[in-house]
This record gives sequence, structure tokens and C-alpha cells, in this order.
Amino acid sequence: MELRQLRYFLVVADELHFGRAAERLHITQPPLTVAVRRLERELGVQLFDRTTRRVALTAAGHAFKDRVQAAVADLDDAAGDVADVAAGRSGKIRVGFVSSASYTAVPEAIRSFRQQRPRIDLVLNPLTSAEQIEQLLDGNLDLGLIRDPGDVPGLNLELLSTEDLVAVLPESHHLAAGAVVRPRDLEGEPMILFPYRLMPGFVARVLRLFDPLPTPPVVVQQAIHQETVLGLVAAGLGISVLPESVQRFQMPGVTTRRFTGRPQTELHVARPFGESPAVDEFILCLKGESLDQTIV
Repeated sequence: MELRQLRYFLVVADELHFGRAAERLHITQPPLTVAVRRLERELGVQLFDRTTRRVALTAAGHAFKDRVQAAVADLDDAAGDVADVAAGRSGKIRVGFVSSASYTAVPEAIRSFRQQRPRIDLVLNPLTSAEQIEQLLDGNLDLGLIRDPGDVPGLNLELLSTEDLVAVLPESHHLAAGAVVRPRDLEGEPMILFPYRLMPGFVARVLRLFDPLPTPPVVVQQAIHQETVLGLVAAGLGISVLPESVQRFQMPGVTTRRFTGRPQTELHVARPFGESPAVDEFILCLKGESLDQTIV
């Protein structure tokens, strides 16, 4: 049984006239008649009562028509849905992001994308850089926002933004009185930092600031999320180094100061190799570019 046969049957069942049905289908009548008879033989039932004056559905034909209409409609809907997903008009994107990205590109990108692509679901996952890389390579994420990733075989990486690193200090810290901080001012200070295994690129970048020091800051506490780091700094457990965007998160008892030399950190968009119009369009939103010209 072929889909073409079912479509032919439905048109004949609509018209109850083989000549008019053939015209609608843009074919001649003989192949239409042959297709319907073949369908009846395959089903083992008569679908139409035919006379020289009229064509009518049998009881079996009426029952078959109801089922076939629903089945063909489902197939048409499925074909349309697949086409929409392939074109980036509907579907789902699984997005991972480091906590610092939630203060910068992510909120506005989500607002813009949902306005312009309401039929695409965004599944948002706050994850560390290492967690995102693992899930991207395993096929569990479609897109990641990763800090200082370096080179990652198997992933396409694109620089999204750079921002300054800042010293994060308790308000009572003696360095809070100055406008800027030199890395050597933090010599021997207790420091709160992310675990290296979860944020290796960022932690390595922070630690390089203190390479020349005979006594670099001592990591006394590790935390996964920026909010936790800020809370620990506010509690007086130590200092930290975070992206400048952390200033948008107001934590009582914490202040930030720029470093001399303005060392920077990079935020990258990471994705598996391959084509995905929906992912491409979300990246446009992350860059602040409009999708108006790409909406279909």
C-alpha cells in the first residue's frame, strides 16, 4: 500500500466521480481507476459502489476514509514539522552557559530569540566550562558559552566577547581604598577560586597573573558559581578574581577593583561541527544581531 494510493482514494472519496478526481490530481482517469482497484484488492474489500451513473462509498469505504484522512493529515503535519525544524523555524535548542554569561549576553539573547522564534524551545543549563565541553561532545548540548576554553578538538569555537578581570575584595580590605590593584598587591592573600577541573582555562588565566610573585595568593576555598564566590568573599574568607561583569550582581560587603594592565578573559560560543539554522540564529542573538531578515 502506497501513500500515493491513499491520496488518490481520498480525492475520489471527496469527488465521488473518477473524472473530476483525475482532473484534481492532474492525471488521466485510467491510472486513477487502476490505482483504486489495486488498493481494494490489497485491502480485500470494496471501497466504492460504481454504476454508470454514480459512484458511492461503501460502508467499508466510509470507515476507511475516516482512518486514512487522519493518517494522511498526521503524515502531512509530520512532514511540515520536520521541514520547520530543518529550516530553524521550530524545534529545541539545548544551551549551556557559565554563570558569568547570565549577566552579559544571555538574558537579552533569550528575550530577542523568543520574540523572533517563538516555536523554538530554549532549554537552558547553567554549567561550568568543563561540564559543557563534555556534554557538547556527548551530544547532550547544542550550544555552549564557555570561558577561556583554549583549543577543544571536536568543537567549533567562536569568540563572543572579552572583558576585564577584576579583583573581588571584602569592603573592609585595605586594598579597597585604592582605585586599582596590582597583582603583586595580592601576594600571599587567601583566595577563593573555581575548581581547576571544572574551569581549567579560566583558572589557569587567573593564576598566570601571579606567576612572577614569590608568594602567590593561596587558594583556601573552591566554589562553582560566582554567587557563591561572592558570598564567601563577603564573609571575609578571602579575595577572588572574576570577570568584570560580576559588578552587575550586587552583593553587600563586596567591592571590585580593576587590575593594572587590564588583564582580560574571553567568552566563547562552542558548538559541535555541523549545520543547525536554529543554533546559527541563536548565536546571532548572542551577538546582538537581528533575525528579522532571516525569518521565513
